[in-house]
Amino acid sequence: MPDPNEIARQIVQFLAPFLPYLLKAGEKAAEEAGRQLGAAAWEQAGTLWARLRRKKNVEQVAQTVAALPDNQALREALREEIARALQEDGALREEIARLWGEAEAASVTVIARGDRSVAIGGDVSGSIIITGDHNKVK
Repeated sequence: MPDPNEIARQIVQFLAPFLPYLLKAGEKAAEEAGRQLGAAAWEQAGTLWARLRRKKNVEQVAQTVAALPDNQALREALREEIARALQEDGALREEIARLWGEAEAASVTVIARGDRSVAIGGDVSGSIIITGDHNKVK
């Protein structure tokens, strides 16, 4: 069984761009998210979120992350809440691991938005990522 902390980290990274739309949960929000982030990715995000949001504190922390999406400390707090939920509920952990596996198998696209953004669709451990203007690497 995969590590709940690792699954939670990957899920937060995947769900973060969707949170503002998932929390609105209206037809217009779904249409907008599908257009901007891709229909298949939106469907996967919705399925994962429907399971996770039922857990205590997950939705509350997610609302804060949606309001301040670039705050890494808040993303870490969401990862901790999701990991805690997965550790406490074995059935949820198995279901989320299965759903996450399906999302990965469907080759969900990661999208970077904004100036100097970086999108990573896999693992870049040990890599250096440089953004900005007029950088020189030797």
